[in-house]
Amino acid sequence: MATRIAAREILDLVLDPGSFVSWDRAPVDTSPGAAYRADLERAAERAGTDESVITGAGTVRGRTVAVIACEFSFLAGSIGVAAAERITAAIERAGAERLPLLASPTSGGTRMQEGTVAFVQMVKIAAAVAAHKALHLPYLVYLRNPTTGGVFASWGSLGHITVAEPGALVGFLGPRVYQALYNEPFPEGVQTAENLYRNGVIDGVVPARRLRTLVHRVLRVLVDAPSARDDAAPDREPIPDRPAWASVLLSRRPDRPGIRQLLRHAATEQVPLSGTGQGEADRTVLLSLARFRGVPCVLLGQDRSGQSLRHTMGPGALREARRGMKLAEELQLPLVLVIDTLGAALSKEAEERGLAPEIARCISDLVTLRTPTVSVLLGQGTGGGALAFLPADRVVAAQNGWLAPLPPEGASAIVHRDTAHAPDMAAAQGIRSLDLLRDGIVDTIVPELPDAADEPVDFAKRVGSAIASSLHALAASPAEERMSARLGRYRGLGLP
Repeated sequence: MATRIAAREILDLVLDPGSFVSWDRAPVDTSPGAAYRADLERAAERAGTDESVITGAGTVRGRTVAVIACEFSFLAGSIGVAAAERITAAIERAGAERLPLLASPTSGGTRMQEGTVAFVQMVKIAAAVAAHKALHLPYLVYLRNPTTGGVFASWGSLGHITVAEPGALVGFLGPRVYQALYNEPFPEGVQTAENLYRNGVIDGVVPARRLRTLVHRVLRVLVDAPSARDDAAPDREPIPDRPAWASVLLSRRPDRPGIRQLLRHAATEQVPLSGTGQGEADRTVLLSLARFRGVPCVLLGQDRSGQSLRHTMGPGALREARRGMKLAEELQLPLVLVIDTLGAALSKEAEERGLAPEIARCISDLVTLRTPTVSVLLGQGTGGGALAFLPADRVVAAQNGWLAPLPPEGASAIVHRDTAHAPDMAAAQGIRSLDLLRDGIVDTIVPELPDAADEPVDFAKRVGSAIASSLHALAASPAEERMSARLGRYRGLGLP
């Protein structure tokens, strides 16, 4: 189990030395009774703070950030009326000053001495967080050991990005309460930071000594202005007129670079995220904050390294995708989508968990998203799983990327009742990049010289340049014009 880190210690670990300025005023007087007043006085003496939370602002490598940190040694970090008022005031001030907000809870939850009125304070805090996020300001959460009860079930779970201390006890119902209510211990290994990360509830597990680095990286993506446009025109290589079947075979090479190589070689900054935040994590997709040539974005893509014929993207992957779309909307960042999929899962579980409705919701969310969007057809683009990531303001295709309702073998089985006609079906259906460009489905083709697998680093850099160029071009377009053009593109597709 993790140790307990004091509030001032976490501030010292994250903020630049000497930069913290307290926003705290004397706690609101809630007219406590004599016994409770004595509890408060003893807690203040023990903790060295006047309440269970410290608020203020400081800098992280020169960037100003608002901070809220709980102090567990003050009545187990519990939240009553005074603490809630302090937290809410800090959130509102952060919004008024247009500051990103870092919250670091460690708490047993509601302060029992104040009862229901304290319990309901969580609504006030959650509403303040929602208002802060509605201003398109970042809200980051670092859960410390322990974080339970109403704190975890309100402002502790609303972060755009949420990470936790290694070994931290994090859960809804504290184990001591569970034992008392049910006369048996809570199952081991469930309420841990690591288990919640594995199950897609939080984005990561980060030691306190590394939190400063993480916050710095996040702020570089979310707060720093985009770099000036690089007007150097990319080299325009002619795209050879090769059979569609050749692209299909090349896209299936096991050594073909995917989204991870794109991030490694072309992104100037990245902050990996994980899961839906709702208890699902599908390793066939990857979600990250990133910059391409200094342009910030939310990057969402299908990860070929996490796929196999028996493990393809399921409903959880699509729900994670929709989380990425929501992040882009809330943070007012462009969204970059990477298509590289064998197809969506074909299974009893996928059907029962709503695969088809999730594809529909992804498409609907994408076509109505108000932020700029760029879709990248990096490799295989099979079926509804690919279509769910396609509708964008700009569509970039790798030379050997392709898009089809089914793998060519599947189309051949339907039309010819065999798979031998797969090459013919690939040609007839117009699935290759040149055909997609001709039909207005893609806007740009990134050449492969002669194949991405033979030059993975240079290929990834060319794709990154194409993404950055597209994002720069879209930045100047008003949202209404972009959305109208996006919808118009599909409205007229295929019509004479």
